[in-house]
Amino acid sequence: MGKLGGFLQIERHGVPQRDPLERAQDYREFQLQRPVEELRDRLGLHRRGARDFLDALVALDLLDRDNDGYRNSAETDLYLDPAKPSYLGGMLEFHNRSIYLPWATLTEALRTGEAQTEFKDEEDQFAAVYRDPDRLTALLTAMSGYSAGSAIALANTFPWDRYQTFCDLGAAQGMVPVQLGLRHPHLRGVGFDLPQVQPIFEKFVADYGLSSRVTFSDGDFFADSLPPAQVYVLGHVLHDWGLDAKRSLLRRAYEALPEGGAVIVYEMMIDDERRTNAAGLLMSLNMLVLSHDGFDYTGADCQGWMAEAGFRESYVQHLVGPESMVVGLK
Repeated sequence: MGKLGGFLQIERHGVPQRDPLERAQDYREFQLQRPVEELRDRLGLHRRGARDFLDALVALDLLDRDNDGYRNSAETDLYLDPAKPSYLGGMLEFHNRSIYLPWATLTEALRTGEAQTEFKDEEDQFAAVYRDPDRLTALLTAMSGYSAGSAIALANTFPWDRYQTFCDLGAAQGMVPVQLGLRHPHLRGVGFDLPQVQPIFEKFVADYGLSSRVTFSDGDFFADSLPPAQVYVLGHVLHDWGLDAKRSLLRRAYEALPEGGAVIVYEMMIDDERRTNAAGLLMSLNMLVLSHDGFDYTGADCQGWMAEAGFRESYVQHLVGPESMVVGLK
């Protein structure tokens, strides 16, 4: 998102801390409006393009405008104000910094099958990000916003009352463990990720008062032993890797699970006919430009890999928006 976030973050003062959906309903009462001249000066915009830019945001329903000036639309106020817990702009900021330029060379990726990132020659496409603390923090924060809807749906959809423990493999900042912990007081969980993630994860969990039930374990899920758990969660993970790695990770989860345990895989799952879930198909192209051999897949594909790993049965269930989960039972 970069500077676009600044354009949309028009301040609103004197609002008590309440549920974000409730605040959105009466945002007009509190929002400050800014005339075009003031916005142009504050944002450093040239006179030639300022009005067209702001009115384009109005046409996109990102801003509202009347005779007194511009203000955030209800959706912008709810989702693109970084002071609110409902903020989803982190992923846009990360895309602006790390994904926009690789997509500009999509044609080359389609012709060569090669990643288009600045670290395309890295053996591990995540190595450059994990070496840079600021970049890593930005990525993990972005992933929390990106995963929040699916995490809540997962917490409300899966029969967690049948289990006591879980492990989120590739936990990032910890959005899934936090949502599970908040909604299911009987659960104890582990976030499993590389060591650099630990302080970011632990602070996020502590902010929600869940440190006694949600802990961190560091390691490489391809090489190290997985923490014991009755349910393993793989959210937005499998699509980062090629087919052999996908199969290997599911097989490792199967071998580590107790009898009766489960693995949950959730992504922007492509529909089986590959006709309707445009978000899933575009995400697979995203993997093309960003990773060495990652790709997205259908629910049926994932069920087939689970069967190969040994899971006795599996099912696909929609979560939210373009996201679905595949559950495998041991």
